[in-house]
Amino acid sequence: MTGKWNRTMRTYLLAIALLGGSSLAVMAAPPTAAQKDEFYSVCVGISQNAELCRCKADAAMTLIDERFMGVVIASMKGGSPDAADYDAYNTYVAKSNQICKPNY
Repeated sequence: MTGKWNRTMRTYLLAIALLGGSSLAVMAAPPTAAQKDEFYSVCVGISQNAELCRCKADAAMTLIDERFMGVVIASMKGGSPDAADYDAYNTYVAKSNQICKPNY
């Protein structure tokens, strides 16, 4: 019984450690209010569509973190995401379009 109990406890402890470690990545800082304002301003400057830009700015606050908001804003200003961010950037654009342009 003791051997089985030890294996079970080790399994639980490993699971807790893995969950704890993985949640750290999820706890990245959300975008700031200043970033949301900048996003909106840049978006309206490009598209002249205040309603769409308001929706996209709101969506960005839930879809991406503070660091990635910087990537998105820089891209909107004409930059390109780094190769490491390219897939995540395309995923963000697709998700924000699903939210803000459902028939797109």
